[in-house]
Amino acid sequence: QVQLVESGGGSVQAGGSLRLSCRPSGSYCMAWFRQTPGKGREAVAGITSAGQASYADSVKGRFTISKDKSRNTMYLEMDKLEPGDTAMYYCAADVDRWVCPLWSWPSEYSSWGQGTQVTVSS
Repeated sequence: QVQLVESGGGSVQAGGSLRLSCRPSGSYCMAWFRQTPGKGREAVAGITSAGQASYADSVKGRFTISKDKSRNTMYLEMDKLEPGDTAMYYCAADVDRWVCPLWSWPSEYSSWGQGTQVTVSS
């Protein structure tokens, strides 16, 4: 397991942008999930050790997941934010996997951050 720390959340108006960060990143499967009160964790985006990205349909074309090896950090660039994107965002990692066919399943990840809140107002 690895101790993950997210940062970069905040409040923004609809149409705005935010960039979330998660450290440390590494050569293993990582992902971003989000959760609203009373609902389960929803997969947002995942990235393999090789940098291959996958996205939920709801964020395709608006969000970009990436890793910066030099900074040991994973990012989630969120553009064209909508009120429906309001949630607590969590980063997750499974240090024992390099390919991630089930990237959207929370049960695939053994390490989780504490979360960072994103609020989008209309």
